[in-house]
Amino acid sequence: MTQIEILPDVSAREIDVSSKLDALAAQYKGASGLGIKVLGLLGLPVSGLISSLPKEVQNGLGSGTGMALTQAVKLADGSRGVLKDQPDWVNASLTAALGAAGGFGGVTSALAELPVTITVLLRAIQAVSVQHGFDPSQESVRFDCLQVLAANGPFTADKGADLSMLEQRAGLAMGGAGWIKAVIVPRLAPVLGQKLAAQAVPVIGAAMGAATNYAYTSYYQDIAHVHFGLRKLAIDADVPSDELVAGMLKRLEGSKSDA
Repeated sequence: MTQIEILPDVSAREIDVSSKLDALAAQYKGASGLGIKVLGLLGLPVSGLISSLPKEVQNGLGSGTGMALTQAVKLADGSRGVLKDQPDWVNASLTAALGAAGGFGGVTSALAELPVTITVLLRAIQAVSVQHGFDPSQESVRFDCLQVLAANGPFTADKGADLSMLEQRAGLAMGGAGWIKAVIVPRLAPVLGQKLAAQAVPVIGAAMGAATNYAYTSYYQDIAHVHFGLRKLAIDADVPSDELVAGMLKRLEGSKSDA
């Protein structure tokens, strides 16, 4: 069982909220950097990847993502008592190996690899929640882990677009299965479509599978650190989470205007 370090109580006045928000905003802003560099180095465009997939695969992305995610949730939750959480770099390396295997056989093997990779991604996100002092067996934290998967993915330059969405708690009111189908799947399906398209590239599919999986895992771990970092800061500093999100968005907008 993972041991969580119990930190001494810190009063709100001892917490430099502004500095912590600066650090979280920087981590959020840089989360997509690796993914975009990966595609650039391998000579593939960021946009238009999904259109290269066979039509039947494009049409089945939603249902396939739903089935893969449902299976991944069961496997991730069930494995926590058997396999201990791994460091971030181990998770990224593991998904890279899975991506290489999935890309070796093109779309067919990539589709077979998808549920396993999503399971590892979810376990990696759960591990981040533990690092911030949260228990992924609690229902609210389980929803938070799934919300991280609703981020836009590593191959988007639209910073801040989904930060407020990550702080919503609609899933608790709607119910798990309905929320996954209505909210998570529509956002995750096109992101996974990009991954499948990269793995289907002839000759270099295995290399692309390894590279994109590594980028995806690094990205979602960064987003998880931001998400749970905000939750922890809200508790420690006794500041409403919506105020912290507003502060993050202001910093992200400020970084755009400075660019």
